Amino acid sequence: MRRADQAGDLGWIVMAHGEEYRREFGWDSSFEALVAQIVGDFGTSHDPGREAAWIAEADGGRAGSVMLVATEDPAVAKLRVLLVTEAARGWGLGSRLVRECLEFARSAGYRKVTLWTVDECVSARRIYEAAGFTLESEEPHKGFGHPVTGQTWSLAL
Repeated sequence: MRRADQAGDLGWIVMAHGEEYRREFGWDSSFEALVAQIVGDFGTSHDPGREAAWIAEADGGRAGSVMLVATEDPAVAKLRVLLVTEAARGWGLGSRLVRECLEFARSAGYRKVTLWTVDECVSARRIYEAAGFTLESEEPHKGFGHPVTGQTWSLAL
């Protein structure tokens, strides 16, 4: 587990999301474009004292990512771009990434962390639930090639 501060880390996050979600869910490039926007915003304007990104490594390569970003409410942060590659699943990397993210959120003074996901992401939802997140709302979403149910989750710190 390390900070996403090496050349290629942010680009890898975008590429890995596009490839993994296409393979697993059949999502189209609109999802990769959304991830590119999230990662690009982070890369050009994040506040290192309140926002961070991490890369999980396994077998000498990148195997996962997560990001914590600020929201308009200074007490609330947002967990973004959690991913563990198919080859690295089952090793607990997703839980470790979320734990690292939440520890940083607490140390940065946030009182709440939110996230948005979709109902298809069952493994990620299990990680969020195990970390204490609760489902706040669900809504239909046009999806990324087919309709999905969007979900907003939150955790009081």
